[in-house]
Amino acid sequence: MITLTKEDGPADLDGVTHLSIGVSWDPTAGSSGGVLGKLRRKTGTDLDLIAVAMQGGDPVRLAGLDSLDPMDNGALLHSGDNQTGHGDGDDETVTVEFARLPAPITSVVFVAAAYKKGSDFQKARNISFKVYDATGGSTQQVADIWPSLLSQDNACAVAKAVRVGGAWKLEVINETGKVKQGDEHALMRFAVSK
Repeated sequence: MITLTKEDGPADLDGVTHLSIGVSWDPTAGSSGGVLGKLRRKTGTDLDLIAVAMQGGDPVRLAGLDSLDPMDNGALLHSGDNQTGHGDGDDETVTVEFARLPAPITSVVFVAAAYKKGSDFQKARNISFKVYDATGGSTQQVADIWPSLLSQDNACAVAKAVRVGGAWKLEVINETGKVKQGDEHALMRFAVSK
């Protein structure tokens, strides 16, 4: 397993028919302890993993939030919304089956965001993104992508799967930015800019 960085350049996905990206985080009490700290840990914070299918520079489908199968054919599947970060393993995942993506789809951008009002990257800790080769029903982790913990932003463009001829490549983006909470168009504009 490797830790992917932007500097590595695009990785070939030869032989990968299903790619999964997962996000995990731990709830934090911030700097407060006592009863308030325990309450914050119990409620956690809601981060959302979103995959935006692109046709050239235009977003055409979004997996995440309340859309679990936006293509209606299993090409882009979201695991569902974890609103607290509690539990082991990935809190949310998106799986892409490349063969089922319609030909006009040229890329899929993966974004994690503190999208809903009241959610905040600073209320989460140990945020990490895992990349899996899910070909053949397996879930073999092939890479980690770790964002900076110092960002004051509320969105992170994690990675982008790009169609190159008949093959796919995975680029690490790992760039943060601000997105207006609750604004789906702002989220899509952020994805398009990457």
